[in-house]
Amino acid sequence: MKTTKQKLPICYILFSGGLDSRLALKLMQDQSPGKFKMIALTFKFPFGSGCCQPDCSFKFTQIQGVEHKIIDCTQGKLFTEYLSIVKQPKFGHGSGINPCIDCRIFILNKTKELMKKNSRDFIVTGEVLNERPMSQHRKAMITIDKETKLEGKVLRPLSAKVLEETISEKKGLIDRAKLFDISGRSRKPQIELAKKYNITYPHPAGGCLLCEKVFAERLDDFFERKPMSKIEPKDVQLLRIGRHFLFDKYKIIVGRNHEENILLKNLRDKKEKLFEFKGATGPTVMLQGKIDEESIKQAKDNVLRFSKNKDEIVEL
Repeated sequence: MKTTKQKLPICYILFSGGLDSRLALKLMQDQSPGKFKMIALTFKFPFGSGCCQPDCSFKFTQIQGVEHKIIDCTQGKLFTEYLSIVKQPKFGHGSGINPCIDCRIFILNKTKELMKKNSRDFIVTGEVLNERPMSQHRKAMITIDKETKLEGKVLRPLSAKVLEETISEKKGLIDRAKLFDISGRSRKPQIELAKKYNITYPHPAGGCLLCEKVFAERLDDFFERKPMSKIEPKDVQLLRIGRHFLFDKYKIIVGRNHEENILLKNLRDKKEKLFEFKGATGPTVMLQGKIDEESIKQAKDNVLRFSKNKDEIVEL
């Protein structure tokens, strides 16, 4: 009688590229080889969130010999779905407009869609208990797993020994003895582990823009001005650059350097107006919203305000 070979379960590693996710990947490589296949998933968001660029994440996973996939949430259906979560999260915002718990639920749900064909698949994250105030305390982790119906399916190897045992551990796929009991905001245990594995890692810089007060205010105002159905990826790109001046029925964006001036020109659509000096160096200014004598004057005033030049100002 012919027997069919059982497919190996897949370990999906949520991989931002930062220190914690790199260590989570290395800890999975320390487990018994041949028990499961590893795939690293990097979610690319319109507001950032990873600790390095996707190409950096890809390079690390390739060096480690691990398959790497990027889930692009900066355009199309995933962009719209994610933006709706940012605007109105079920579990609220953090210090800015960051929906950390809902964001985690979104990521896990999208990962779960890849797991449907094999009930033995499981998810690994680099989360550390009590490292982040909103989404990485015990109650939040329980809530996230419950909302996604992934109880027992999410392994957090850096903190596993201070959390409930997962299904993959109970079934012998994962050796719990090789996992850790890290908790708290100190990064010293992770830095020591990085030395042990001889791996480099990017230092945290920037992170998620949704946590930044100025950007959060811009985005909150933007949600008030434009219907969700009409928001495009380029709108988010514009929020990330320049100085923004908000008026009741229009907005002015001032480029801060040559690169931002170029971006304003490239991202402009037919409803927006651009102004700059005719023959001298200075800022490019974009006018959005109501176009009338008052708003045009304000736009031109901002060209003058942020330049020492007094050349003729022209509309592009």
